[in-house]
Amino acid sequence: MNMEREQESESVRLPRLGEKAPEFEAVTTQGKLKLSDFKGSWLILFSHPADFTPVCTTEFIGFAEIFDELQSRNVQLMGLSIDSVYSHISWVRNIEEKFGVKIPFPVIADLNKEVASLYGMVMPGESKTETSRCVFVIDPDGILRAMIYYPLTTGRNMDEILRIIDALQTTDKHHVATPANWRPGEPVIVPTPPTQEAAEERLKQGFDCKDWYFCKKKLDE
Repeated sequence: MNMEREQESESVRLPRLGEKAPEFEAVTTQGKLKLSDFKGSWLILFSHPADFTPVCTTEFIGFAEIFDELQSRNVQLMGLSIDSVYSHISWVRNIEEKFGVKIPFPVIADLNKEVASLYGMVMPGESKTETSRCVFVIDPDGILRAMIYYPLTTGRNMDEILRIIDALQTTDKHHVATPANWRPGEPVIVPTPPTQEAAEERLKQGFDCKDWYFCKKKLDE
């Protein structure tokens, strides 16, 4: 690592899960918006490398296609890149004209990288001038609940983004965890008991247990 990269790494404090998401105010395609404007809703804040690029275009179409499903889960969407608002406006108009898809969510024009720096969206090892494909899931209280980073060459999986939202909301509602590849309607993980007495009691509660630490249950519909 050279001195320049060391200095960049030291100056950027990446956000952490379970902490308040960094507040910001930014120019978007739908006017000035602040993070606090989304209080009370879940928010997916995502970055893309650049406007008028093919992988990003497929992602914007993908996000637009799941927009109604996200809305039904009380989830808002907001994009970001280091392009001007005029570039964003031109690009989303082009997507509608060429692909017949209207982009219904705001896109931040982060020319000075203020928001990108707050969230660690620029990965100098990939590019110093573009944001990587980052996804930040922020809950209604403004807490950062999930982060996903994709390389510049790999488009995001919209099913996985919906799955993460479903899993987080199920965890909050039922105080459970969700296993690998979980989908709504499938059994969930019962939290591991904290004491030996609770572990012995757990095995008597009618859950589907392989052992005291591994128990699943079905949720009531």
